Amino acid sequence: MTAQSLAPVTVTSRRREENDQDVPIPTSVLEGDNLETQRVYRVEDLQQLLPSTSVAYINARQSSIAVRGLGNHPANDGLEGSTGVYLDNVYLGRPGMAVFDLLDIEQIELLRGPQGTLFGKNTTAGLLNIHTRLPTFTPERSVQVSVGQRGLVQTQAIMSGKVAENVAGRLLVYDAHDQGSVTNIANGTRMNGGTRTGLRGQLLVQPDDKFSLRLVADYHIERSSYGTQVLYNLGPGLAFRRATAAGATNIPTDPTRYEVNLDGRQHVSVNQGGLSAEANWRLPSGFRFTSITAGRMWDYTPANDDNINIPVIRNNGFDVQHRQFSQEFRLSSPAGREVDYVLGAYYYHQRMRNQLINDFGPAADAALSGVPSGLLANVSSRSFGALDTDSYALFSQATWHATSRLDFSAGARATYEDKQASVWRASPVGGAPQLAPVRNSPGLLGAYNTGPISLHSWSPSGLLGTSYRFSPDFLGYANLSHGEKSGGVNLAGPGNAATLGPSSLKVGQERVNSLDLGFKSSWWDRKLQFNANLFWAEVSGYQATLLVPQPGVDGAFVQTLTNAGDIRSRGAEFDLRAAPVRGLTLMMNGSFNDARYRRYDNAPCPAETAILRPNATCDLGGRQVAGAPRWIFNVGAEYRQPVGHNAQHYTAVSYAWRSAQDGSLDASVYSRIPSYGVLNVATGWDITQGENLWSVSLWVRNVTDKRYFPAVVATANGAYTASVGTPRTIGATVRYSF
Repeated sequence: MTAQSLAPVTVTSRRREENDQDVPIPTSVLEGDNLETQRVYRVEDLQQLLPSTSVAYINARQSSIAVRGLGNHPANDGLEGSTGVYLDNVYLGRPGMAVFDLLDIEQIELLRGPQGTLFGKNTTAGLLNIHTRLPTFTPERSVQVSVGQRGLVQTQAIMSGKVAENVAGRLLVYDAHDQGSVTNIANGTRMNGGTRTGLRGQLLVQPDDKFSLRLVADYHIERSSYGTQVLYNLGPGLAFRRATAAGATNIPTDPTRYEVNLDGRQHVSVNQGGLSAEANWRLPSGFRFTSITAGRMWDYTPANDDNINIPVIRNNGFDVQHRQFSQEFRLSSPAGREVDYVLGAYYYHQRMRNQLINDFGPAADAALSGVPSGLLANVSSRSFGALDTDSYALFSQATWHATSRLDFSAGARATYEDKQASVWRASPVGGAPQLAPVRNSPGLLGAYNTGPISLHSWSPSGLLGTSYRFSPDFLGYANLSHGEKSGGVNLAGPGNAATLGPSSLKVGQERVNSLDLGFKSSWWDRKLQFNANLFWAEVSGYQATLLVPQPGVDGAFVQTLTNAGDIRSRGAEFDLRAAPVRGLTLMMNGSFNDARYRRYDNAPCPAETAILRPNATCDLGGRQVAGAPRWIFNVGAEYRQPVGHNAQHYTAVSYAWRSAQDGSLDASVYSRIPSYGVLNVATGWDITQGENLWSVSLWVRNVTDKRYFPAVVATANGAYTASVGTPRTIGATVRYSF
């Protein structure tokens, strides 16, 4: 920025265009130009720019976004995220549907706290709203190439302009490839990299100022080894002893070396895309009617090795197909009246199908149970899950402008959801014939069918708030909100349903009551903006995924869904931006979050306890919530200055730090993630040639080459694996706009 004051940021958080400083809720806004300057183009890197936000990314399926400590848990196909993700006002049914290169972005908004009285889908932790750039009637064309270490090559092309009378179009095409940062010492190949390719096309029909229609189509393909995890901790060591006794060698035990020793295939295939149509009518008397119709698909196919160099598990993972359709209607009243309001209706349909693949190798028995019995050797097992969801909602929110300074707001939402599910497992194939009766028992790998599983629920949401403008540049606010999300069904195979019954696969609703007290302020002719707030959230029935012992099978665990007791999340957040001198912009934000289990009886014990007291339960009341660092700080600076008559030079620096956190729900010492910080630097030049523009930049991500681990996963044999942070990456970007 070259101006002496901060430019206003326009948001649509309350379904109308407003200055962010006038919106009395905790928000953070990331502008697309800043994302490009700092080379932030993946959803997992957004936590380096946002307070109270953690992204646990492993691959496109195993990813979650937590806000204020809520929502960070391993993936389960039968569970919605606590943090809603929207792309161009369309709700994405799975967090992994946002795992593509975030290019040609206008801005990203983060709303913290329960949402639902203004948006289509109800959420309990917050909402991440991604806005792509609109088509323009004036021509815009650009091509860009980025290259970096470990074979990084990213190309993109953008075209925008008038295509017919009153019709504008925009097209983005991109391709990205990298070799990855994890070394497979078995053959020397690079892993945790791959290729992402995609396109997004748009049409904007705008015959007059009373009607507009935006059509968006996008499609993305990923072929990669993302999800390659290093061995983070052996845990009590049982898994290590069994593996070595079975013949495993050279097991990498130092996670900071980013090494694995795999004898099998590690691969992820993702195909996803969608169509949406957003129509806006400006009605008489200033009312605005909006219709958003959208459909999306998401297919995920993995091939996962067992992380050791002997054939224990040849392939394991979930093959997932997701289809969704949504329809939203909204009526917004004119601005400037004593009372303004939004009324809405929302329908969402989801069709989910998954398949759990378990292909055991000849060393399975010795490595998993310590006994070469032939029970699991060369056995293939398949489990299937199905979930159909229909969600109906009415929502509204109104603001009464009692005086020119004092506002009162109230909102309500009623959501009814019907979920129909089933989980079944086919008889296993292969293995020693004499052990078939044991292997085919429903409690182990035998055929089993839950039959129909039904869930019906009402999920109300509400908001009461007030704000007072103490001066033109100082707004104070207080909000009390309630949010809920419906229950789910564990689609991760029958698990213990054969012994506990199909109802054991159900999980109840998650409910949140949240209080926010805050202010938004501008100082010294908008050279400084400082926003801060306190929050307190009480959560009951927190939904989470965890591993529990499988009855009758020594050392084996199955994945289950649970309502993990009650949680209290309380703390403070701040967001500061400043332009102290011409050309210099400073940014700082952060959060303190004391997120703890208030009550969590009968919780799974951590591995260090479970090995001494098998099948015991523990009381985790008072422990830190998994994936919820107490402290987060993000700072950055950008300086721009003219060079000659036709060029501009800039330098941008950012640093993101977060404190230690528990990596797994059981609060094991083996899963503890230490604090870490990541430093990024970029410098570049914008050179104008007539109406054309050359942009050249040099950048370094993770300057200090910090080895860090965004997510830790408990495995079924008592060990812990982790996803790896991107090591130091030096690169360059060239863009030509014409």
